[in-house]
Amino acid sequence: MKKYKRTLLMLGIVGLTLILSACSNKPITNQSTGIWDGLIVLNFSRAIIWLAHFFGGNYGVGIIIFTIIIRIILLPLMVFQTRSMRKTQEIQPQLKALQKKYSSRDRDTMQKLQTEQQKLYSEAGINPLMGCLPAVVQLPIIWALYQAIWRTAVLRSGTFLWLQLGHKDPYFILPLLAAFATFLSSWLTTKSAPETSSMNTMMVIGMPVVVFFTALNVASSLSLYWTVSYIFQVGQTLLLQNPWKIQAERDEKAKEKAARERVMKKAVRRAKQSRRK
Repeated sequence: MKKYKRTLLMLGIVGLTLILSACSNKPITNQSTGIWDGLIVLNFSRAIIWLAHFFGGNYGVGIIIFTIIIRIILLPLMVFQTRSMRKTQEIQPQLKALQKKYSSRDRDTMQKLQTEQQKLYSEAGINPLMGCLPAVVQLPIIWALYQAIWRTAVLRSGTFLWLQLGHKDPYFILPLLAAFATFLSSWLTTKSAPETSSMNTMMVIGMPVVVFFTALNVASSLSLYWTVSYIFQVGQTLLLQNPWKIQAERDEKAKEKAARERVMKKAVRRAKQSRRK
């Protein structure tokens, strides 16, 4: 299953690469042509500009509103992905137990491991291939939004609060906000996992650092997009994957399981006692 999942993800990335390879970094204008530039990125750019004019010509507000609209449109995909990820997280202890049980690398043992994993996925109602599909679908949409802001000159020429949208944030406020929102989102996501790992820890620490230094060196219009996007992601995580709610549900299930086991043990003891009599 892991092999197929990686294959699907790689196909999605290759497909996205082929699409973007036909793009250029030229400014987006009404004369832009092609499926990517003329149909997708240009219309994203027009939508942001229209929203900005609707709010008094404030391009910063246009970027914020359109970013939120795109995130809301993608929300059903995120719901699907979050549910799939949560189911996968819940069976991690069983998966690790299977990997430990079938730890040999010979062909027969690996086939048995794959069969048992498929059985476990089926019982849990998980399709590993579908789990990564939402991420593949989102990539070109998010990239189109990014390019619409990056490649539209007018979106980098306006002002918003203390910002010159075409220049870096002089006070480093947006990079700090983007990094903090990234940290919070990553921390909330990993906190809901039943087990911690070094990979999760690296993500929680490494991603905010990368986002901070990247945001330091790009136009504040892009930093604004990242900040709004990550803040929305924090709210999305609290709504769809609230770690405290998930942990409370796990604790309740653990209590119910322990209660059932106590009942079973009492029943076994009574049965043994009755046989002795």
